[in-house]
Amino acid sequence: MVFREVIAELKAAGASWIQFDEPTLVKDLESHQLSAFSAAYAELESALSGLNVLVETYFADVPADSYKTLTSLSSVTAYGFDLERGTKTLELVKSGFPAGKYLFAGVVDGRNIWADDLAASLATLQSLEAVVGKDKLVVSTSCSLMHTAVDLVNETKLDDEIKSWLAFAAQKVVEVNALAKALAGQKDEAYFAANAAALASRRSSPRVTNEEVQKAATALKGSDHRRATTVSARLDAQQKKLNLPVLPTTTIGSFPQTVELRRVRREYKAKKISEEEYTNAIKEEISKVVKIQEELDIDVLVHGEPERNDMVEYFGEQLSGFTFTANGWVQSYGSRCVKPPIIYGDVSRPNPMTVFWSKMAQSMTARPMKGMLTGPVTILNWSFVRNDQPRFETCYQIALAIKKEVEDLEAGGIQVIQIDEAALREGLPLRKSEHAFYLDWAVHSFRITNCGVQDTTQIHTHMCYSNFNDIIQSIINMDADVITIENSRSDEKLLSVFREGVVYGAGIGPGVYDIHSPRIPSKEEIADRVNKMLAVLDTNILWVNPDCGLKTRKYAEVKPALTNMVEAAKQIRAELAKAQ
Repeated sequence: MVFREVIAELKAAGASWIQFDEPTLVKDLESHQLSAFSAAYAELESALSGLNVLVETYFADVPADSYKTLTSLSSVTAYGFDLERGTKTLELVKSGFPAGKYLFAGVVDGRNIWADDLAASLATLQSLEAVVGKDKLVVSTSCSLMHTAVDLVNETKLDDEIKSWLAFAAQKVVEVNALAKALAGQKDEAYFAANAAALASRRSSPRVTNEEVQKAATALKGSDHRRATTVSARLDAQQKKLNLPVLPTTTIGSFPQTVELRRVRREYKAKKISEEEYTNAIKEEISKVVKIQEELDIDVLVHGEPERNDMVEYFGEQLSGFTFTANGWVQSYGSRCVKPPIIYGDVSRPNPMTVFWSKMAQSMTARPMKGMLTGPVTILNWSFVRNDQPRFETCYQIALAIKKEVEDLEAGGIQVIQIDEAALREGLPLRKSEHAFYLDWAVHSFRITNCGVQDTTQIHTHMCYSNFNDIIQSIINMDADVITIENSRSDEKLLSVFREGVVYGAGIGPGVYDIHSPRIPSKEEIADRVNKMLAVLDTNILWVNPDCGLKTRKYAEVKPALTNMVEAAKQIRAELAKAQ
């Protein structure tokens, strides 16, 4: 009924075309789901009468049964397919396309920022023209352009050579237009020649390829890269060294990013203050964060990450093979926008990235100080990734770079190292049939980062807001010593997987309160959450921590919330001791 009303209003407003986005069709759908899809459009057929109707799919191949269902809809005028990520869909179209229907051919990549291979796209379009007819073929992007930055014109400081390899939303519109004109016999030879030259430059540039990195990443494929001993043996060795209480408390990494802190970083980047002034300011902030945690009596500390702008950008700025935009903002979620790094070449770590600050923080306290790193899968999934090699190869390269950092942290006396993989689940392919391959190389990438450390070095990882129940075995396979994971915002759905019999022997800290809310949880509320965890998890593996980092919160919220968290942990420790 709602769709009927919307369609009627669009008709009344003079619309002649309506687009329905149906990306769910690229998933592995059951027959009853496809039947429901057909029934829905049949129900709307009378309301759509007199309109041109386009159904768009994107982000992956459309399975053969879904393609057959979609192209049999009588109420639909046109079909849009992602031919950038849907190469098998191209073969389906060539093997049979409904007569008299329009094909919106998504040949220009709407999800990444690389310039299109115009010659290849034109050849694809010409082959399709013979199938669907010249007057029924529409040149299109593979999906909405909301996933890429707006305009390269705004990037006045970007390296000219790398800039020539890129196309943001405005440039992609120009590419679509140029392809359409070429298809109509009005090819802009100069534009196509400049595109070919840029592609050749990218393929041959020594900035892209590092033979040493390529060899090291290739060598990884034949090995499993696991730590030598079991997690239970490692936890015993770590406990002897760390001597932590039952239900140890910690936070996830970041502390509030104040206006003053952002000003210091901004002025240092603009060279308005000296390196010495910057270092002193950051040292003072770390000292404040350490003191706060000691006063709160938190067991495993963090340095608060005052030197970091973003958990991916900070590392990308120190790794080779990355470049950054000044205005390449894209929507992340809600009203939040980010500037993803661009991975254009082979990735390596020229110098230590976090060791200086972590060692400084550890020198300020006798308590364990966590070294804080972003994991390779998260760096990959939250960047614009090069498209000239498989994603897993790039991920392995990043893993090797992080591995060097882990080993330097360990050599520097850091006994607890957290490697965040907030975006592990986010990278899952839409097709379930492709999940296993992705999870295999993603989990392997994580293990690569820490496979060489001693048993006494405790490896943590953290995962943010998502439903992890369906990939819990892959999480276990990561072989981390401790995982901190979202729990409170999803109404403790994570715990259901353990109630269903999944055995988890490593340390785990399901978040006890939601840091994305300014609300301060009471001690009683946190204690209740911990007790619910204890009903399904062993006392000796349970940690107490917030859901995520504290970067977005204010100290007026953080201090009382953490106070209540620590007091709840102490209360339950006392109850457990009394019960024994």
